Amino acid sequence: MNVLIINAGSSSIKYQLIAMPLEHVICTGIVERIGSREAQLKYKAGSVNREEIFEIPDHKTGFQKIAAYLLDPKIGVVKNVDEIGIIGHRVVHGGTTFSDTTRITPAVKEKIKALSILAPLHNPHNLEGIILAEQLFPNAGQVAVFDTAFHQTIPLKAKKYAIPNDFYTKHNIQVYGFHGTSHKFVTEKAMAHLQHKDSKIISIHLGNGCSMTAVKNGKSIDHSLGFTPSNGLIMGSRSGDIDHSLIFYLINTLGYELDAVSTLLNKESGMLGLTGLSDLRDIQSAAEKGNQDCILALEMNAYRIKKYIGAYAAALNGVDALIFTAGIGENSSLLRKMVCTNMDYLGIVLNDSKNEAKSTSLRKINSDSSKVKVLVVPTNEELEIAKQSFNLVSTI
Repeated sequence: MNVLIINAGSSSIKYQLIAMPLEHVICTGIVERIGSREAQLKYKAGSVNREEIFEIPDHKTGFQKIAAYLLDPKIGVVKNVDEIGIIGHRVVHGGTTFSDTTRITPAVKEKIKALSILAPLHNPHNLEGIILAEQLFPNAGQVAVFDTAFHQTIPLKAKKYAIPNDFYTKHNIQVYGFHGTSHKFVTEKAMAHLQHKDSKIISIHLGNGCSMTAVKNGKSIDHSLGFTPSNGLIMGSRSGDIDHSLIFYLINTLGYELDAVSTLLNKESGMLGLTGLSDLRDIQSAAEKGNQDCILALEMNAYRIKKYIGAYAAALNGVDALIFTAGIGENSSLLRKMVCTNMDYLGIVLNDSKNEAKSTSLRKINSDSSKVKVLVVPTNEELEIAKQSFNLVSTI
């Protein structure tokens, strides 16, 4: 059965068509820099390898372009829409309603929409992808895989906020955690590499959205994102951790409206707010040319990651391995080096030549003297979503 995976991020759409259960990838690609006049679509199917740069103002346009490539008479991989049996969608926030992979129904769509207030950069795009997929592929089974599911194992002492109990018991306000599909995939790969199930791993997912997870024996026990995917690390356009009293200061003293504060912290902050740029490749390039704002932003980014490594090493009572994954984690040797420099107290020592080497498979980049394994593990959320979606539909 052909399973099409749609993974809509805040500024990208990754997609793969996978023949299951063989796990054979038929085609793969990504739409990057959505909202830009220089957005890029990549499409690879067998010997066909296409790249196109054009203006993609929104996710809907990106979805339509992907469908056009899949069905193209010359380079497409399906002749008609009925050749795709399942469409698996990454959905960021499942709240307390969804802890497992779920067949999409009208009620599920309504709940995803209602949860958009908790993930405003993601759930609306996830829902848009579902609606468009239903229109373009009406006979395919639609399945949702939730980012929050992997973090259901976070203990109460780590997921509950120190606010009155009613907010937890009546309103479900707690740490939910995100990027769970990615963290699950890469930690399982790392555990297989380490060759033992009893492991203490810190998984560092760095993309336009960023998060870290403390994983003990394959289970998430703490996570840097919380009730919404906005706190923790410095991200592309999200601030990460701030003093919450800043929100009241912006409103009461500087005269901001609530919606403007939300826009400021979610869409105008992070690396974009610090540098005027949101793509780390552009920021690194500017830093190399001496741009002081970009240099400082990179230092701040790495410093925040270091602090979470220290916190999670304490929570785990040690660490066997660090994982760098996702677009930035896998490709930015500079940021990996900045994070791992002066971490010898924790037994983290990088091998510079291994760090600079390029590879599309799991690789070890620590020195032989390092007590902690430092791994670059390419994430494959799409394959994980395909497996979960196929397993669900094939058992119904």
